[in-house]
Amino acid sequence: MDATLLRSICDFQKQGQKIVLVTIVETKGSTPRKAGSQMLVQPDGVVQGTIGGGCAEAEAKQQALLALQTGKTHVYTIEMLNAVAADEGMVCGGTMSLFVQVI
Repeated sequence: MDATLLRSICDFQKQGQKIVLVTIVETKGSTPRKAGSQMLVQPDGVVQGTIGGGCAEAEAKQQALLALQTGKTHVYTIEMLNAVAADEGMVCGGTMSLFVQVI
């Protein structure tokens, strides 16, 4: 894990606040980042790190904010299939499974 992300997690825990760690756990096909990439999403929507940017990252951020509201960790799959990717202006055509972890 990136040292900056780890420091941010520690800071939020010291303050007694929750934060969400999003980790790519599996990829298939063409994706902007591969398994192991991580980003943090703070309660105010500020993001640190990246899982690839664009529409997929925006969708992951929404899942993270939902996890903060519900308090539930979950796995979420983003499909960037060729037809969908083209409609959204993405150059990828794969899928990413994300572990959305409230910590």
